[in-house]
Amino acid sequence: MPIDFLGIQAFLAIVECGSFQLAAAQLNLSQTAVSHRMRKLEETLGVRLIARTTREVSLTDAGRALLPRARNAVQELGASCETVRKHGQNANNWLVLACLPTLASGVFIDVLREFHARWPDTPVRVFDSSIHEIIELVDSRIAAFGISVMRSHTTHAELDVERIGDEPFVLLCPEGHALAGRAKVPWEDLRGEALIRISMTSGNSITIDESLGVLREQLRWRLEAQHTAMAVEMVRGGLGLTVVPLLVAAPGPGVVVVPLEAPVVARTLAVLTRRDAVPSEQEVFVRERAVALIQSRIAAV
Repeated sequence: MPIDFLGIQAFLAIVECGSFQLAAAQLNLSQTAVSHRMRKLEETLGVRLIARTTREVSLTDAGRALLPRARNAVQELGASCETVRKHGQNANNWLVLACLPTLASGVFIDVLREFHARWPDTPVRVFDSSIHEIIELVDSRIAAFGISVMRSHTTHAELDVERIGDEPFVLLCPEGHALAGRAKVPWEDLRGEALIRISMTSGNSITIDESLGVLREQLRWRLEAQHTAMAVEMVRGGLGLTVVPLLVAAPGPGVVVVPLEAPVVARTLAVLTRRDAVPSEQEVFVRERAVALIQSRIAAV
């Protein structure tokens, strides 16, 4: 579904101002134009977001559910635009790369430590972004390269996509749990366990569901977190078990990592570069060290 940014803008202005008239003044539009944007957004979503009366406007249940997400999306978009603006002002001074958030801490911390030992005066900018954002960052020449998940939509006319390897998903258990001492755990043994899902809309959750087939209907997802870090803390607190990509699954106090099998669920990682790019020595160093580190950690499982 295409995102109706004008409709979202009108929705937020109406909520913040408390009326269509004041929202129109804030946006420098006619009240009719604001009403049209709002109506179009509601028609696209198929739900009413705002209940209108002669004296006031109020949010419906759907409007209350959308409001925090819409605010966050606009704030993140604004922050991204500001980042790109600043990047454009001093782009030649920075080494810029893009990667999945789950790889930023699990892989690139070690690589950047090595990098700064060799080039201490070169600043580095890391975009820990979504799959689509990584493609856009590399395609627009903002990022020298990106490391992401290889999927059918990852292909792009201007980009080379080089496969790195298959990163398996693993189980995180609280210390002392019955499954924590296993060498491997079949997925069917998770039936009846309290499981913590990481955002149903995330690519990782989609990969898991597609791989499990009918078995996914037999699992009990009791809790959901938006980010991996929160899911790990839930495990540490004894609230349940979660499933994460291998490279983010660093064992720590209160958490045990166990491989999963039957089936082995994995995501394919790849490096994205522009076909016409001429990489610097520094770019090549970071890219090759990151790829080697990922492959060695995958092979060690």
